Amino acid sequence: MKYLEKIATPLLVSLVVAALTSGIFMAYYSPDNSDFDKSIRAYLLKNPEILGEMQDIYDVRQATEQAAARKKTLSERADIIFSSKYQVEIGAKDAKYKVVEFFDYNCPYCQRAMYDMEKILEKNPDVKFIIKEWPVLGPDSLDAHNISIAFGKLMPEKYSEFHQMLLGLKGNKGGPTALQLALSLGADEEQMLEEMAKPYIRDTLAENNLIASELGITGTPSYVIGDKIVFGAVGFDQINSHIEDLRKNN
Repeated sequence: MKYLEKIATPLLVSLVVAALTSGIFMAYYSPDNSDFDKSIRAYLLKNPEILGEMQDIYDVRQATEQAAARKKTLSERADIIFSSKYQVEIGAKDAKYKVVEFFDYNCPYCQRAMYDMEKILEKNPDVKFIIKEWPVLGPDSLDAHNISIAFGKLMPEKYSEFHQMLLGLKGNKGGPTALQLALSLGADEEQMLEEMAKPYIRDTLAENNLIASELGITGTPSYVIGDKIVFGAVGFDQINSHIEDLRKNN
């Protein structure tokens, strides 16, 4: 909090100065006049509440701009958010409603969220999850996701099993762990290594990273449910509530 205050206070003072210099103070003072600086300082000391008011206005403006940007992305990028050629789906193929999830295999919150996904799919046969592989927690995550994407391409019928088993493992998950799991489920090691070298692996991750960035997603798990962006492992009840809203609006 102290760090944020150190950043926010100079910013707000600068905004106050900009506001004041564009108004009545400019009629009486020159920017190169020391009296001008003293007057600004005196005004701020006498009216410190203006900093809080400006922060509130700034926060609202930022939130409004971010919401507008996300809405634009959801509209313009709907094809790759909900129907990308790279995505993998978990749930009934003909399910009407889609929940998009960004995850990292080494994210402990994603592991908890996996059980929410299982419960949601069990209780909502008209829902499927679109899995966005998004390794943000270092090289081991990147290696694990490379293997996951290749496995999903070679053995899509077993991807759900692979995904849930790997995500459910305790401890750090890297390339060796992911590859061993893939082989245990019937993948051929040579084919896996060849598949991992193909360009679509990088393209998948690049596309997911682009969408996450444009939607303002900064951590895992995060969800897209209809026109809503949901951040964090919020639990079954909240996700299910968003699904109910989606049904009502469609």
